[in-house]
Amino acid sequence: MKKHLTKAFIYFSAGSLGGLANSLLVYAFGLYGLSASMGVSIAPSLTPIWLYPRIVWGGIWGMLFFLVKNKNTGVLSKAFLVSLGPTLVQLFVIFPFKAHKGYLGLELGALTPALVVLFNVAWGLVALLAIRSVKSA
Repeated sequence: MKKHLTKAFIYFSAGSLGGLANSLLVYAFGLYGLSASMGVSIAPSLTPIWLYPRIVWGGIWGMLFFLVKNKNTGVLSKAFLVSLGPTLVQLFVIFPFKAHKGYLGLELGALTPALVVLFNVAWGLVALLAIRSVKSA
């Protein structure tokens, strides 16, 4: 039982760190006009109200790392695989039903799905690297 609780703590913490990295990446893309240059209207302000839920949800999504067991899979492959959960929820639940931006968030721009994938793979990569750094310590 202690082993599972330790893993849950590590996965939640790593997911939260990934959530912070994801949020900073989304913010930077908006701040420097990268999203706008791609025709995507995503440029959030870096406020606690915007940042806090993203960090917490990043931690909750970090529990998906319980499902990733294959040690032969590369880091990017694992990051992509685990990021599919939050990506699908963002594209098919959050954008259409919570933010009212249409399926895939296409009302924000045609490349919105690609940016969501990129941002969430960044979440998965940072979280995975954090998990690996703890396990190797």
